[in-house]
Amino acid sequence: MPDMMEQMDIAFPHLGIYLRNVPKTIYIGDFGIAIYGIVVASAMMIGILMAAHIAKKTGQDPDDIWDAALLIIIMSIVGARAYYVAFMWDYYKDNPLEILNLRGGGLAIYGGVIAVVLSLLIFCKVKGKNFFLIVDDCVYGLVLGQIIGRWGNFFNREVFGEYTDSLLAMRIPVSMVRERDISPLIAAHMSETTNYIQVHPTFLYEGLWNLGLLILMLLLLRKKRFDGEMGLLYFGGYGLGRAWIEAIRTDQLYISGTKIPVSMVVGLAMAAGSLVIWLIASAAYKKRKQKQL
Repeated sequence: MPDMMEQMDIAFPHLGIYLRNVPKTIYIGDFGIAIYGIVVASAMMIGILMAAHIAKKTGQDPDDIWDAALLIIIMSIVGARAYYVAFMWDYYKDNPLEILNLRGGGLAIYGGVIAVVLSLLIFCKVKGKNFFLIVDDCVYGLVLGQIIGRWGNFFNREVFGEYTDSLLAMRIPVSMVRERDISPLIAAHMSETTNYIQVHPTFLYEGLWNLGLLILMLLLLRKKRFDGEMGLLYFGGYGLGRAWIEAIRTDQLYISGTKIPVSMVVGLAMAAGSLVIWLIASAAYKKRKQKQL
């Protein structure tokens, strides 16, 4: 691997992978389109297709997913941006116009997830649908969308972790990352003879974790015992994974006035809450089965 990288290169040295000229933007004439936006938009559409497919598999009406799709898309973007801005307010209060700059990234998945759940609650209330059944279908699309969407962070050179020399270590030229994302530990391992940082690709870790979660959910598709069980599996599994991944990220959002990463707290709370609800619902399911015998 070269000691000096070209500005647009990305490398995984221990895997022997060196990617040259990885773009952040594609141009049609003079008009630029951020690849981040393309990836996120594609993730949303594929996620909706997945949810509609699962709805058909489980005997639900796929049209319910499509009817809710526009509301979900709009609210997920608004929620993801609002969540990010709220916990980065010290920066945005002095740069208010940047709040609308989605091209540079800054969408917090938790905000999007919260907005999706609230959107489905509203949709089900208005349409008279079973909220838990629709959630069970939608979480398949949600987790698939997250797997794909995380690659937007790859093209944006963001959502990485602390310095590492592990197998999956990633190198990015310093000029392509935000200064605030370079931690003291990363800076301590920078050399005057190189122009890159070497870090944990936490976007990749989260994508692989979610892939495992999706596979598990697919294996259990026909085995759920009560409405909402797949939703609990997703929220618990994702929350647990996000909690440990958040611990090594350098772009953490903190609870105001503390150095406690908000996403770690939310992740652990989601995992614990999902487990408690699952245990209660499972016990109730067993009692119903025993009464039927």
